This record gives sequence, C-alpha cells and structure tokens, in this order.
Amino acid sequence: MTLTEKVSQLVGLWVGADASGGDVAPYQGDMTQHGPGFAEVIVDGLGQLTRPFGTAPVDPLLGAQSLARAQRQVMAANRFGIPAQVHEECLAGFAAWGATAYPVPLSWGAAFNTDLVEQMAAEIGASMRSVGVHQGLAPVLDVVRDYRWGRVEEAIGEDPYLVGAIGAAYVRGLEGAGVVATLKHFAGYSASQAGRNHAPVSAGPREMAEVYYPPFLTALREGGARSVMNSYAAVDGVPAAADPRLLTDLLREDWAFEGTVVADYFSVAFLRSLQRVAATDGEAAALALTAGIDVELPSVYAYGEPLVEAVRSGAVAEELVDRALLRVLVQKVELGLLDPDWHPETHGAPDLDTTGQRETALQLAREAVVLLSNDVGALPLGAGGRLAVVGPLADDPYAMLGCYSFPTHVGTHHPEAGMGIDIPTVLGALREHHDGPITHAPGCTVSAPGREGFEAAVAAVSEADVAVVVVGDRAGLFGRGTSGEGCDAPDLRLPGEQQALAEAAIATGTPVVVLVVSGRPYALGALSGAAALVQTFFPGQRGGQAIAEVLTGAVNPSGHLPVSIPRHPGAQPATYLAPTLGRATAVSNLDPTPLFAFGHGRSYQELTWGEVTCSEHEWAVDGEITVHVQVTNEGRSEASDVVQVYLHDPVAQVARPEALLLAFRRVRLAPGESAEVTFRVHADLASYIDPDGSRIVEPGPVTLRVARSSVDVHTEVPVTIVGDVRRLGSSRRLLARTAVGTGGRTPQEVTVG
Repeated sequence: MTLTEKVSQLVGLWVGADASGGDVAPYQGDMTQHGPGFAEVIVDGLGQLTRPFGTAPVDPLLGAQSLARAQRQVMAANRFGIPAQVHEECLAGFAAWGATAYPVPLSWGAAFNTDLVEQMAAEIGASMRSVGVHQGLAPVLDVVRDYRWGRVEEAIGEDPYLVGAIGAAYVRGLEGAGVVATLKHFAGYSASQAGRNHAPVSAGPREMAEVYYPPFLTALREGGARSVMNSYAAVDGVPAAADPRLLTDLLREDWAFEGTVVADYFSVAFLRSLQRVAATDGEAAALALTAGIDVELPSVYAYGEPLVEAVRSGAVAEELVDRALLRVLVQKVELGLLDPDWHPETHGAPDLDTTGQRETALQLAREAVVLLSNDVGALPLGAGGRLAVVGPLADDPYAMLGCYSFPTHVGTHHPEAGMGIDIPTVLGALREHHDGPITHAPGCTVSAPGREGFEAAVAAVSEADVAVVVVGDRAGLFGRGTSGEGCDAPDLRLPGEQQALAEAAIATGTPVVVLVVSGRPYALGALSGAAALVQTFFPGQRGGQAIAEVLTGAVNPSGHLPVSIPRHPGAQPATYLAPTLGRATAVSNLDPTPLFAFGHGRSYQELTWGEVTCSEHEWAVDGEITVHVQVTNEGRSEASDVVQVYLHDPVAQVARPEALLLAFRRVRLAPGESAEVTFRVHADLASYIDPDGSRIVEPGPVTLRVARSSVDVHTEVPVTIVGDVRRLGSSRRLLARTAVGTGGRTPQEVTVG
C-alpha cells in the first residue's frame, strides 16, 4: 500500500444515509464543510463511515440501501476493494430513527442487573448489524464524581466496581451480537473541574488508578471490548489524545489490549485548536498517532494531508502509520469485511423496535425506579382516589429520553419526521393504570422562569386525594437542555421553578408524591415534607408505563441508587467514595451527608434478610473468602432486592473510603420463597494503591459489610487479611463471583457482580 492508501484507512468521514435510499446524502456537506468531500476522500480507501443513521431521520430499510450504495462506492474507488467500517452511537439504544429507546446508563446502574443489561445490549447489537453497522460507540465508563456534570446521565454510577460490572455486561451483549464495543472516555473525563464539560482534570495518579481506570480494565477483560475511545480531558495538563503513557504504556503494554483506539470526535484537531499543545494539524496528528490513536473521527482533519506531509518530511515515522493500519485491518478481518464474498447489502426489512425489545426496555425501566421514601404510605396509589398529576414533565414524552436517544439527539432538529417510536407519558400511562379521576396542570416549564401556572396546579392538588408532582430534566446538547452533553449545572437545585412548584403542592396539605425524572441527582432536602419521593433516570420509551405500574402497585419498586441523592444543592462535589475527612466532621461547618446514600432503595414489600455466615475469619492475601446471606420473601407477592457487600478498611497506608463496594447481587423471590446468596470475594478486590504507586493487598483487620446500601448495614463480618504484603498487576481478579440458590436448586454462579 502507498502512504496515502495507508493513511486513508485511519480516518472516518461523516456521511448521513439518504432518506430516499439513493446515493450519499446531502448532510455530508454540513458535517465536512471544512474538509474534502466524499468522492475525494474515498479515492484511496476509507477507514470508517460516521453515523449514516444518526445524522437525520431515515427509514431503516432505505437507510440500509443508501449505506450499501456508499459501501459499493468505497470498495470500487480503492485498489484493494476494502469497505469502510461503519459506526453509530448506541448509548441508550441504537441512535437511529424508529429504533427502541432504552433507559439511559444511570438507569442500568439503578437496576443492578447485569443479565438484563447484557440482554439489552445484545438486542441493540442485533439491530445495528441488521442495517450494516459494525461498531457501537458505547458504553460510557466514566465514574461520576460531580453531579453537576451534564453527562452524568450517560454514566452508570459513582462506584467503579458497579460501573465495571454493568459496563462489562453491556460489552458482552454488544460484542456477542458481532458489533465492536467502544469504551469511552479513556480516562478521567468525568473529573472535570466544577463539573464543566471538557474542563481540565487535576486527579492524581492514585485517583486515576483507583477510580477511573478499573472500569475500563474490567470491560476489556470481562467483556471483551475491541475498541477504546480517548477522553477529551487534559489530566494534569496532558490531553488524553496526546498521552502515550495512557494509550500505549498502560492500555497496550500493561493491559495487553490489541484492538483499535478511535479518537473522540474532533479530539485530534482539538490538540491544536483548544488545548494548544500543537501548533499545526500535522503536529496534532503526530502527537495523537504517537500516543496511540489509530483512527481519527468523525471526519478527515489532521490524519489527512497534514499527516501525509508529516511522514514525508520525516517528522513522523511511517512505522507509526503501519502500527495503526495493522490494528485497523485486523479488526476489519475479524468483522469479515475482507472476506472475498463479503457484500454490503442486508437482507429483509429491518425492524428496529420489536415487541421483544420494547419488553426489555420496559423491564429495565421497572427495575430502575427507586422508591426513596414512603413514610406515610402514600404509595401505592389507592384505587379510585382523586389524583392530581402536575409538573412540567407529567405529559412530556421527551421527559423519558436522554440526550443520546435519537428523538432528543437528532430528531428535535427534524420535527416534521415525528419521534419514530411510541412514547407514553407519565400522565398517559397513569390514565391507563389508575381507575380514579385524574386532573392535570403543568404548573411551570422545566427551566424557564415564571410561576403563572402555579395557581391552576395548586388548585388541582388541593382538590385531589393525592398528587403526583413530576419534576426533573429535559435532555439536550450543549445548553439546549438541563441535562446532557454540554448541559452542566451551576448547582443541584431542581431547574427553573420546579422546586417552588413542589413546595407549593406540599403546602396544600394534600399528600404529595414527588417523582423526579432526571439525568442527574438533585438535592431534595427541601422537599422532606413530601409523602413519598421517587427517583428514576430517563427511563426510555416505556418509562411512563414502568413508572405508572410502580406508583399504582402493579410492580413492586426494586431500584437502588447508583449515585447518592444530595440533601443540599451546594455541598458539591461529593460521592460516597470519601474517607473520613471527606465526610461530615467537626472541622467544617459544611455537611456533605447525602439525603439518600449510594445503594439505597425501598420497596412496598421488603425481603427479610436473615443469617450471614462467612467461610473464614482469616482472608489470605492471595485467597478467596465466601459469604452466605439468607433472604426470604414473607409477603404475598413477588419481591426483589439487591444484596450488597462493602469493604471497610480501618487502617491503611493511604486515606481510604469509609466503604467500598466489593460485590452485589439482585435477588427476586416468589411469595414464601427463600434463597441463599453466596459471594466469593478474592483478596484482590481489597487491594489499593500505596504511597509508592503500587497496587497492594495489605495484611490486617478489615470488615465486610453485608448491606442494603452503603450506610444501611445488615451485618458486619470482621475478618483479618493474613500473609505478607502482596503486589498486584493488571492480571488481578476484578469481580466477585456470586450465586443464588433457591428451593433446593443448585446455585448458578456468575462473575458479574
């Protein structure tokens, strides 16, 4: 291959599929207006096609036909007949018109159900393959550290173990469907200062190794992801896109990753334009290629002619181009794109929103609804009662969707096309599931000032037996929403006039259920007078039904918080992963104690937790310890819970978190059924980074906490880690093994939480 042919395999091109099924769509000019056009780019081949279905609404069949035509053009244009690899977003479902919109990742975390997340990802992958897509840009493995960050909705939670376990399950599902999973954003992106998108990151090496790296290693090792996307973040001044210690030394040499590293959109060009570590696009290309970025996305900028000139001038060794090219071509071989009989045409009319997919979306939405409080028994809603449903999100279908769901991400720019899928609202679903009279008034908008609608809303609440006030977020991009990429929050007070609306409803004396449908946790301490508090995170297209089923008691709530719920709007940033001095102490007048802790979740009918037993009281530094927990359903209906195990290390060489999640398992029991939940936890999971930067397992006393949340401890099990200090590498154990045995059946053991 010539140099230009090689480099052509290292770039993408943003070309939307034609809604008529014809040739390349006109949208490509909008996305590549400062770069070469389609016909010019493909002369020597093309590495990737960017988002043919995620650029504008297009019928799936016609879009597949358009994509096949584009692939034929790519193959015909280059000497070797190599097609492009096609990638799409798939964070909350395949981001295409008419595809199922699943709950956002924060809801995956709330469900604590790895099996269901894997099933969802397999369905997403099957949809993508059915129309000719090979790579998905998901999952997001950034650990939440500041709830003000707009992309909290895209993350799975604030605990690296939870993020790794759930993320690995998603990867298994997507990769099992034959679609390349892309882990993002590697690494440290969510640590941006003040929660501002793309802001600098000042995390130290220990925090990076303890918090931000582990989910990526878990998803690679336990999930089998074949691609990684760099973070936009500059950590301690070094942009990830230009950091060989991150993308080569750690990822390739230490972790033995053999897949492709793709650039987050425009991040190579940002090295010159925004981060200013390069004076020219050629220098930016040199930095990124040397660091280990194989493919520039979304279109041709630095890796085009600037890279070719840098190689010809001797500024960049051609061996670096060859290194990236080999990785790209090997992946195309794995996908079958270089098989002699490969062709781009797909068969049949694709259905991207099947009954089975909607059912999976519904079940995940159900399991992600978190009952925060219900102290006066206002829930479930009584049959036949007068119900007021108020709030700006009560009758808004967009309230169900995150910023990477197609109707929100792209569809808002094309209202003439419609949403493409049916999305019941909370109000509509309650009209179907509640048999009493319902009144409705929005009261206010999500974010605009103005209380003109308060009077009608308060009147509706006053005349009702119970009220549901639906508040939260409207997702968008870059300031066009209250949550989503580029929609960062100054504090954690509910946007606009929504808190005042909820307070006015509570002041009527009518029992009020505050339902928060959002992309981040908000401070709810001022709403403690509510009869009940319910939280869910952008629950997808069947979210309205799931919420109505939970509120009316048709479904027993079983979600648990993947992030804490703050008490005060300004005590940030703070997550549960804090040592003693990061918590409430006498040395500061500010109390960051959350209103509801990580892992919290209540139910109408709780499982009874019984005896906890441990196999040993000594835990070898290289061994495994087994914990058994007895749980029983003493009620008259099916019930679920999440059994959690935390580590408390009272003395260590560094200041460690008060509690650290080691394992979890969702349990569902029929009435009268009992189960034994077994956790097999390797000592590697108790390791940490010592002052010298090494990961060690240190002997000494620790406590295993079997708990309903990070603060609601059922039983403490004191054990002693014994042996000499043990140093670990990347081959360490990353997940506990868990099993549930019921009714005398043999427990089925899994290693995903």
